[in-house]
Amino acid sequence: MSKQFILPAALIMMGSIAMKAQQQTVASPDGKLVVTVNNQPDGITYSVTYGEHDMLLPSALGVVANNDDFGKALTLKDSKTRTIDQTYQLRQAKATDIHYQANELTMSFASAKGFPMDIVFRVSNNDVAFRYQFAPKDGVACMTVTGEHTAFRLPAQTTTFICPQSGPMGGWMRTKPSYEEEYKPDAPLVAASAYGQGYTFPCLFRLGDDGWVMVSETGTHGQYVGCHLSDYDSTKGYTIAFPMEGESNGFGGTMAGMPLPSSTPWRTITVGTSLKPIVETTVAYDVVEPLYAPNYDYLPGRYTWSWLVWQDNSINYDDQVAFIDVAAAMGYEYCLVDACWDTNIGRERMERLSQYAQGKGVALMLWYNSNGAWNDAPQTPVHRMDKSAARRAEMAWMQRIGVKGIKVDFFGGDKQHTMQLYEDILTDANEFGLQVIFHGCTLPRGWERMFPNFVGSEAVLASENVYFSDYHARQEGFQLTMHPFCRNAVASMDWGGTIMNRYLSKDNQSRHRRFTSDTFEMAASIVNQCVIQCIAMQPNNLTDLPQFEKDFLKTVPTQWQETRFIDGYPGRYVVLARKSTQGWIVAALNGTDKPISLELPMPMGARQSVTVYDDAALKKGALWPESRMRTDKTDKNGNLKLTLQPCGGAIVK
Repeated sequence: MSKQFILPAALIMMGSIAMKAQQQTVASPDGKLVVTVNNQPDGITYSVTYGEHDMLLPSALGVVANNDDFGKALTLKDSKTRTIDQTYQLRQAKATDIHYQANELTMSFASAKGFPMDIVFRVSNNDVAFRYQFAPKDGVACMTVTGEHTAFRLPAQTTTFICPQSGPMGGWMRTKPSYEEEYKPDAPLVAASAYGQGYTFPCLFRLGDDGWVMVSETGTHGQYVGCHLSDYDSTKGYTIAFPMEGESNGFGGTMAGMPLPSSTPWRTITVGTSLKPIVETTVAYDVVEPLYAPNYDYLPGRYTWSWLVWQDNSINYDDQVAFIDVAAAMGYEYCLVDACWDTNIGRERMERLSQYAQGKGVALMLWYNSNGAWNDAPQTPVHRMDKSAARRAEMAWMQRIGVKGIKVDFFGGDKQHTMQLYEDILTDANEFGLQVIFHGCTLPRGWERMFPNFVGSEAVLASENVYFSDYHARQEGFQLTMHPFCRNAVASMDWGGTIMNRYLSKDNQSRHRRFTSDTFEMAASIVNQCVIQCIAMQPNNLTDLPQFEKDFLKTVPTQWQETRFIDGYPGRYVVLARKSTQGWIVAALNGTDKPISLELPMPMGARQSVTVYDDAALKKGALWPESRMRTDKTDKNGNLKLTLQPCGGAIVK
């Protein structure tokens, strides 16, 4: 005869409490966005819901380090919550005065060997950020992270808007990876990446009718590697991928060395039922802190750039004088002198050129090759930015002759020593009053707040490609209606130039043509966000552009108090409103080959007179629509009707 054993009620309750303790939740201030964390013996997972929608399915958490695997057999020791309510100011992002409110959950674990790890989640109304924190124990004062379990598993109906990670040491002069590949819109979730190396941040996903998710990272500098996403695995989802061994010509490890105590960068997830939270998010800046104070009053502005159309032969004294004169005529603050100025012009004449520019109210920015030993890019100056003594001597010289910024190009990848180089360049530049733009580079990760002299980075298939080929010129409309929803949503983007020449040549008559309208290009100067913006005016544009176009381009602001998403779809069209000290400006781009008619709410309000820049319908036999400036009025509901011509644009102010 068998016997039944009945557990006492107290033990049942204790078991229920223990199980509940292994599951923790944290919600946004408005309660709509919820993160649920589960700790089980075989691994720790998290999931994300927004209202009734599953935005991320249960996905793995944890890291793998030299001292233990912090992803399995974790013991939950403690958990605590707190409320975050902060205000801060930025000068070089999509908004100036930012109010960040979030709820924070910190879960403290011990690994199988007893080493401590905290996982910190911050959840605001449309954003999730999380990171791992480690402390010393038993004399262990440092650790090496060799990989992460961190994953992002999406619902089956998801389509993707993502950019593949290129392989190492490929492309021109073995300069890849440089975050300069092509996005594919609405691609299948399970599609393999173009080069078998996964995808670069940020990554945008559409969950059918349930909404949108954007995944990225922030807070990376010299303490960690720059990461990306793996290819999608149907059981794991996307996982965090570390740099490739071949990056930087094979030099340096792919792991992250960390002193203790220390934290990893933040993984960020932005969600919404519409694209509005994606475009307007500030999470990349919300969860980081300034690493140092600005030593100087860094000024926003616009710059001219001869190289974009006139190319290498323009890096001579006389041509640079011509572009300084263009900057002065347009009221622009800066002129960028590109590669090989040290050999083509020489340092003594560069001092004279800088004096000439200053006499015109223009400051020079100078190009540098980052190179030490990580690729074959030959442009000079070389070996000035990769070592401290040479870098600081160069920066002291630039400060003495009145140079106000640098553009540093051709970096070697995302290994930790390269991330440290970005930090070192920025930190030293601050001592000498230099603002910094990076090209041929990684995605900036919260650097606008971390480094007050950081301007922006390329990290995109940029405007130089419009010059290089007819194919990319045809793709410009698609590219610039994609980036407000992904690349430019998380960081400042130095696209490289609002191009007003209709042909990509010095004479404005030869080579291939531009396929966008003048109004498109003008509106792009508002849509593309960077605190120092390139307006690629050519000397001929001073006489061949209509006066109203020149007048608009003379007054393009680059510093924004607020940004609002009005309408759009990635790769098709976008309408943004940005507020500056001049008031609201609405800019619209059509990236398709068909007209788009819209009725849109204007931030100016109801029954307001507005100035509209747009395009007339294309006349038979014409290659470009005629741009025009007119007055209009918002209706009683504050709406305005606009028609965007194919690869055309509109501006309302």
